[in-house]
Amino acid sequence: MVAPELIKAAQSGDRDALITLLREIENHVYRTAYYILGNEQDALDAAQEALIRIYTKINSYEEKAQFKTWVQRIVTNLCIDKFRRTKPTVSIEQHDLSFTDHTTVEDEVMSSYIAQDIREAIDKLPEHHRSVVVLRYLQDFSYNEIAESLDLPINTVKSYLFRARQQLQTILRDYKKPRGDAVRG
Repeated sequence: MVAPELIKAAQSGDRDALITLLREIENHVYRTAYYILGNEQDALDAAQEALIRIYTKINSYEEKAQFKTWVQRIVTNLCIDKFRRTKPTVSIEQHDLSFTDHTTVEDEVMSSYIAQDIREAIDKLPEHHRSVVVLRYLQDFSYNEIAESLDLPINTVKSYLFRARQQLQTILRDYKKPRGDAVRG
């Protein structure tokens, strides 16, 4: 993710290195916040707050953990706190439909509906299950990295993922039922 030399330079007080470091991680931080919170404005607020916290706490980072895990813990904890303070809202996003020679308009529209269904299903999960799903499947973290980021035992991470997958199957089963010729909405 980030070169160790850049982290060390930022920790030693090199302002340019710290700014470069924050720029390198800002997209990752925002993406994580968005996946957990499901709302663009809340994600922007949480990402900004996380970057400020990283900026002020860079010297507390120790090489015992991977840098991305340390960053992930900060972002995830801020998002969980924000989620607890406010009720989540489902944002309706405008999807830009890009067409290729291999897809049809119908395929693109169905893909956007499927993505929205999955996003809504993830939003329905309890916060602890949502966090592990986001880290595992959207951020591609290993079980160990998730355990370290969320400060959980690895077996708890596995248990949460198992239960979350079961819940997602149940939630998404409703989406699979034939809807006839009715228009979705």
